[in-house]
Amino acid sequence: MHQLMEKNKLYVLIDKTLKPVYGCVQGGHAVAQWMLEHKNTHLWDNEYLIYLRADIIKWRRKLDLLGVEYSEFREPDLDNRITAIAVHGHEELFKNLDIV
Repeated sequence: MHQLMEKNKLYVLIDKTLKPVYGCVQGGHAVAQWMLEHKNTHLWDNEYLIYLRADIIKWRRKLDLLGVEYSEFREPDLDNRITAIAVHGHEELFKNLDIV
């Protein structure tokens, strides 16, 4: 059952320095990027979508160190800064982050 629930969750880490509404727009871009990069899989199937506030740079480094695959969105209007990251599964990593 746990594996099934994990399959249905896409976590979107949003730069905590952004206002929530703008951050959610950036999160939408990260979801779109994840979908483009995983279009031939059925990993997520458009079930649970969880937006979380995060220190993007810290989390990107952590995900890289752990070897966790993710999709990122860089906002052209903010000097191509990473504003959101989409991660499939890995629920245990994000349990202490705040929901947007």
